[in-house]
Amino acid sequence: MKLKYILITLLILSSFSCDDYLESEPISYFDLDYVYSNAEEARRGVNSIYVHFSHDGFRSRLSNNMTGNTDIEHQSGWGSDGARYQIWDLNAQENNGDLDYVWSIAYQAIRDANFAIEAILASEAYNSDDVVEVEKMSHLLGEAYTLRAYWYSILVFYFGDVPFLVEAPKPGVEFNVAKTDRNEILSYVIHDMISAEEGMYWAAEAPYGIEQVNRDYTLGMIARLSLQRGGWYLKPDMTMDRQSDYLSYYDTARMYSKKLIDQQDRRLPQDYKQMFVNLAKFTQPAGDASDILFEVPFAIGEGDVGWNIGIRVESGPYGTSSNYMSIPATYYYSFDSSDVRRDVTCALYKYPNETASVEDLEPQELVDINGIAQGKFNRVWLDTPPGSNTDKGTGINWPMLRYADVLLMYAEADNEINGPTADAQDMLRRVRQRAFPEEVWSTKVDDYINTVSNSKESFFDALVDERAWEFGGEMIRKYELIRWNIYSEKVQETVAGLKRLADNAESGPYPDRLWVRHDGNELIIYDTDTKAVPADIDNWERMDWLIGLSDETMPDGYEEWITKDWARYTHPVRYVFPIPAIGIDNSQGVLQNDGYGFGE
Repeated sequence: MKLKYILITLLILSSFSCDDYLESEPISYFDLDYVYSNAEEARRGVNSIYVHFSHDGFRSRLSNNMTGNTDIEHQSGWGSDGARYQIWDLNAQENNGDLDYVWSIAYQAIRDANFAIEAILASEAYNSDDVVEVEKMSHLLGEAYTLRAYWYSILVFYFGDVPFLVEAPKPGVEFNVAKTDRNEILSYVIHDMISAEEGMYWAAEAPYGIEQVNRDYTLGMIARLSLQRGGWYLKPDMTMDRQSDYLSYYDTARMYSKKLIDQQDRRLPQDYKQMFVNLAKFTQPAGDASDILFEVPFAIGEGDVGWNIGIRVESGPYGTSSNYMSIPATYYYSFDSSDVRRDVTCALYKYPNETASVEDLEPQELVDINGIAQGKFNRVWLDTPPGSNTDKGTGINWPMLRYADVLLMYAEADNEINGPTADAQDMLRRVRQRAFPEEVWSTKVDDYINTVSNSKESFFDALVDERAWEFGGEMIRKYELIRWNIYSEKVQETVAGLKRLADNAESGPYPDRLWVRHDGNELIIYDTDTKAVPADIDNWERMDWLIGLSDETMPDGYEEWITKDWARYTHPVRYVFPIPAIGIDNSQGVLQNDGYGFGE
């Protein structure tokens, strides 16, 4: 299904774009009557919105690299003036190329969505008596609304108040407009999705399942953006605020997450690892059997998943990959040791220089303590090795939203309004049951939930933790910490926790060094949770672990990254970035970077 989807998309785009898939030109306003004359042609127009996911601004920036430096993912931004380093260090300038990417592709995608929305609403096909044609056009309208909503949600996270454009380019429409309040923008696009969701196909009915926007995803996005709208945000005067009507948006999140649960409930797939293997295998479970509600379908030769994020591969038949986002040891040790998600999420190994033979890969090696990678993304899972000279372009899909997220959003919204109700507890229970073997459910699930449900506050804290354990490496944590107004609190807890691990490396319960050996090519670690020593010690090798957090050459005795990676992440965290120079210049004096301490 994936390959077919990509081939169809490329063929369709070639009918109104340049030859290069990534250089798609916008549909002319005067072509709209033709492009949207029927559902088959309209499908081609809506597909143009998806093209922007294949731009570097999304595939290696927005989706993962630009969302790091939280309590569960991080990177050092202080060692370079490069664009991504400025972003990690919260010190990006107007000329930052990565911000330019995001600004440009977001408004290009919005432009193409606006074309689609206007044309579909005005089309004879959408307004006809042909029930089947109207159904198809209604679904396409919902896709366009949802994609536009996604891009606006990203713009307001990164730039605060931004220009709000809902008309397609045409003579007489002014596009050099002033900023619109972020809350007004979010309210508008949430309403769009609400108006369209009932006319959309469920993922199980959609032609390309979870590789296109579907009703399941749209309902989840209504909930996600409602929590964003009801959450905290940074104002230009550098204070955090939330609107007085925030509870109404929590109620909207509660209502629409419950609507999906009531109408398309599904048992979470029990093999937690397999859903991420599927991304690399291009395997798509049936829409109503999938945890993932929508994943960006990268073509072979496109997409950077497994190159700039995921398990490190240094060379060989599967190519090479770096990992720009490390997982701090504090996150690894926050897991219960019996939680199956830990070893899927946190990869303690890498693939070293490999031989040329797929059948004879070199043994995995232990990473250093600052090299724990997102184990959910692994180019070695590809069925066909892409070749030793490859790096980017793995084709591995990127998950945008999962059903487990919907369950936890419902629990969060319900708890905020009513406290830890039985329904809220049940949603948490469903997620935790997959995380633990059934034989320990009574303690790790039921007893745990009973304990954390003593109050609204303790249940919220449990949800904060659960979302960390469930979605680690999927790069959504930054957005959550912002809307909860605990960004600085959580990263400073991380810094303090890393220092404690370093101080107690030799005297504390966790291993200062690990005992490792190999079973074939697989790295075997004796015990990551205690200082236990294997009985057959001669068959094991001892490697540095938590002791690697210390550096006697530094004044404070810690590795430099521990004190510097989050140095600028003080309250309130200035997560809002300046509008890039291209946006300022093209606005002809309408826009400027004011507030947020810019220029100081």
